[in-house]
Amino acid sequence: MIRAFVAVQLSPDVVAKIFGIQSQLKRSLKGIRWVNRDNFHFTIKFLGAVEEESIPSILAGLEQVGGTMPQFRIISGGIGVFPGIRRPRVLWVGLQGENLKSLAMEVEQRLEPLGFEKEERDFKPHLTLGRWREFTGSYEPLKQELERWKNHHFGESWIREMVLFQSVLKREGAIYSPLGVVPLKEAN
Repeated sequence: MIRAFVAVQLSPDVVAKIFGIQSQLKRSLKGIRWVNRDNFHFTIKFLGAVEEESIPSILAGLEQVGGTMPQFRIISGGIGVFPGIRRPRVLWVGLQGENLKSLAMEVEQRLEPLGFEKEERDFKPHLTLGRWREFTGSYEPLKQELERWKNHHFGESWIREMVLFQSVLKREGAIYSPLGVVPLKEAN
């Protein structure tokens, strides 16, 4: 069994800008386990533990999506927390793009017949910057940083492909390895 997920990656210049802000946030926000810059991505669908033999079927389902879904742009901007300021667990950068939800829904539909249940939570596209196991600090620095960066624009990325990743959990953080790359249809 391997742990897997489907994701899209942001352009290197956007990743660099987000990493720069993350570096600044590290000075004022404490108790966060920060996501490594190399692991910045938008998860379309977390698959969990999958049999290695099912990888070709998963990729075939993704190829069906890629054959009909056109390439598109997304905008990265603002930071926030899940589930809320009084009990923050995840610090994130927001992502916007009219085709993000369509892509996620198409992936859900193609992978559901393979035994992957549809996501029950509301669709809120984001890139995770870090996670708190338990928030123990003062809320004031967090409020100030959220206010400071809420309207910050990190840039646009062209989404041209989906990646099926394997995730190996290590003490120092997760290591992601691509199992397959599926292009999206070229935009007209």
